[in-house]
This record gives sequence, structure tokens and C-alpha cells, in this order.
Amino acid sequence: MVVLFLTFALLLFYALWLLGPTGKEATVRIPKGATGQEVARILEEAGLLRSGYLFSAYLRFSGRAKRLVPGVYRLEGEGAFRLARALTGGERPLTVTLTFPEGERGVDYARRLSQAGLDGEGFLRLVREPGAVRPSFVEGPTLEGYLFPATYTFDLLVGPEEVVRAMLSRFAAELTPPVRRLLEEQGLSVHAWVTLASIVQAEAGSPEEMPKIAGVFLNRLERGMPLQADPTVAYALGKRLPELSRRAGDFGVDSPYNTYRYPGLPPGPIGNPGRAALLAVLNPVRTDPKGRPYLYFFHAKGRLFLNADFEGHLQDLARYRYSSP
Repeated sequence: MVVLFLTFALLLFYALWLLGPTGKEATVRIPKGATGQEVARILEEAGLLRSGYLFSAYLRFSGRAKRLVPGVYRLEGEGAFRLARALTGGERPLTVTLTFPEGERGVDYARRLSQAGLDGEGFLRLVREPGAVRPSFVEGPTLEGYLFPATYTFDLLVGPEEVVRAMLSRFAAELTPPVRRLLEEQGLSVHAWVTLASIVQAEAGSPEEMPKIAGVFLNRLERGMPLQADPTVAYALGKRLPELSRRAGDFGVDSPYNTYRYPGLPPGPIGNPGRAALLAVLNPVRTDPKGRPYLYFFHAKGRLFLNADFEGHLQDLARYRYSSP
């Protein structure tokens, strides 16, 4: 009897040692749908457990195998029981918080995702070929323009589709009944609204300038005048605005996005506008104090200069942009 008791005690001690703390620390990735056995193997390979088999058995008999929460965790090998609690709701999976600035393109957002360890390439593929992810309010072939710029917090297991859906859902929140009424009053489709807002976003130096720049573009569209917006040329060439060169012939590029060559709006947004730009298109400042429609603008010396006639525009250009300091 004594021998049997000692044997049992030794086995129990050994089992507790196998399930006990290892003193190691590791970051582990628990995939969605992982079984108790798979999780046990992951923890054992990370050095957090001595016996994945015993841990798997514990998960199964305790009922915790069905309550495992997928995610990326930073864990310490404090013993099987604490690990089991951590992975079944006792500890939140690691997350990443990313800010997507206003006016950037889908390719820029993809780069940010990749730098954070997420699937930026998969995200960009979905943006360019959204398929079933495309919501009804997106008229163009891609999701460019509808990836609402904001700060998002994602689980580290988040997939491209979840990221895209989060951004589209945030954009959809901007389509309030008052906004839809204003779009109808102005005769703008959602696509035209977002396209114009993306150009306003790229042209403006501050939110305060946006309603006036929107007014210029709406006035030009109404008169059949080309928008002549530099950012559309940059988008057509895949360049940044400062990279544009008249000497290189950039402004002659034959692209429907070149608003110097083709009147009207380009085929789609050239970036992802924020709320200020979107609202500016719906609430534009279209006339000067004398009631004359603004048709021209430029930036110089940190200011926005607006004009209702071409002659005044040329005079201001000569005075403020081309004059010597």
C-alpha cells in the first residue's frame, strides 16, 4: 500500500510539474478555429508548457476547449491553469491602433497595414477588386475614396476584408439623411460627391479653405470649364504632388484623370477624403462679397487667393506668386 501511495504521489507530482510554470515568456498566435490540441502544441513549442498533451486533456475535460479566444497573446509560462484562463477570456488579445490620414490613397493605407504586421497586400487587392465586399453606394470599380480616414483598433489576427469593412462602415455612417438631402438638392451622386471631395482634400491647405475651393470647382463644373486640378494629374501618373513637372510634360498625360485635358470630374476619387472635405462639397462658398462666382484660386505666401475673373487671377499671380521676395 505504501509503495502504491508513493507511486501515485510521484505521478501526481510529475503531472503537476508538467503542468506547472516554465518561467518562459513568448508571443503566440492562436488562429481562429484552433482546437485544444493545436493550441496546446503552439504553447508547448513556444516553451510555455512542458506537456501539450496534458494541457489539451485539461482543456477538454474542463470544457475550456470550446471557449478558446483566438488572437495574438503575450504570455508567461505561469502554469497550465493560468494559461487556460488567459486564453478563455481572462486576457485580451493584443491589438494594434492605426491612424489613416485624410487624403491618402489606398496604396498608402496598405503600406501602413503592412508596417503594422497586417496583410497590406491583401487589403490593396480588395480595394482594387472588391467583388462582394463592394457596398451599393460605391459606383466605381474600386473602393478608392470610400476608405474613411480615421483611427482604428484591430486585433492582430484581423484579415483584409475585416479592415475594409470597418472603413466602409465608417464611411456609411457619413451618409446621414441630411447628407442625402443635400446631395439630392445639389444634383450630386455619392460617387461625384466623394470624387470632388477627394480633389478638394488634396488642394486645400486647411479645413477653412475647403468650402471655397469646393465652390470654385462646382462653379467650373457648372460652366463646363475644366477643373485644372494638379492633384488629379499626380494621381494619373502615380506621383506625389511635389513631384509633378511641367518640364517633363506631366500635365499633358493622356489620362481621364488629367483634368487639364478632360472637362468634368475624373472617373473616380484620387484619395480618401475626410469629413471636412466631404462637408465642404455640400456646403460650398461659391461667390465673393459682391455675389460674383469664384472661378480661380491659387496658393501663395501661405494664403489662398480667389478670383471671379481671369484678369484678376493673373494680376494676383503676378503680384503674389511670381514676384520676388
